[in-house]
Amino acid sequence: MAANVAGNDAKQAGRQAAHEGKRQGHKVASSKWFHRFSRAGLVARGVIYLLVGWLALQIAFGDNGEQADKTGAMQTIAEKPGGTVMLWLVVIGFFGLAAWRFSEAAFGQPVADGDKATKRLASFGRGIFYTAGFIGMLSFVLGQGGKSSNEQSQSWSAKAMGEPGGRWLVLLVGLGFVAWGVGNIVGAVRRKFLKKLKTNEMSPTVEKVVKVLGIVGRASRGLVFGSVGAFLVNAAVQFDPKKAKGLDGTLREFAQTPAGPWLLVAVAIGVLIFGAYSFCEARWRKVEAAGSAH
Repeated sequence: MAANVAGNDAKQAGRQAAHEGKRQGHKVASSKWFHRFSRAGLVARGVIYLLVGWLALQIAFGDNGEQADKTGAMQTIAEKPGGTVMLWLVVIGFFGLAAWRFSEAAFGQPVADGDKATKRLASFGRGIFYTAGFIGMLSFVLGQGGKSSNEQSQSWSAKAMGEPGGRWLVLLVGLGFVAWGVGNIVGAVRRKFLKKLKTNEMSPTVEKVVKVLGIVGRASRGLVFGSVGAFLVNAAVQFDPKKAKGLDGTLREFAQTPAGPWLLVAVAIGVLIFGAYSFCEARWRKVEAAGSAH
């Protein structure tokens, strides 16, 4: 009897601790400093995509200098005056992006039906994506990284395929990227992203501009990452990790189509536009935790 009572008390204490932890977590996610932290992350994302788009344009016009991916973007920043400080700001920003997405996974998105399991799962997946970006950038700044996205993709695929069932994992990850890419394109065309923005704070002209940037930019990002996923699927199907490509390799493949470098130019401009749209999100995105006062 005493053991049962003690067990029930322990469970009750555990539930209370969990409830208090969630309450405190929601309080943090609802704070103004956390909102600013999240918006700083969106600024950092915009900087990276602007640089990736610029590097992709250079590749299209025959300059094969830096890789058109996060590593190339970080290298470009590092070469500028004050580059070290800028690098750390970008790294911190991506940590903010990851923290924001995980807060959405824990408490829901600040949109209609934002508490649904599917939306929370989507936020969790994006949290993982941005965490990977943060870790890669941190490794670069600390001098322990610097691999291109192609090397990273092929290395990960090779390791995964070397394990039992790893081929299927690569296939699932590839399909996940394809689905994410298609979802971005469909969402852009249907203008779903506007529900996540504070359009009531925009003038009619600004709203039109943001709408165009969102449609073109988000569709372009969807096309690029959907293509990254297609290469992973192909690598899994052919059981050849060398078939996998990262962001840089995928962008370069656009230049190998019958349209020549002009398709890469178009995609690169789309990536640049997404970078510009990210700054709009930094200003008007709803980043409050679900249930917070807006």
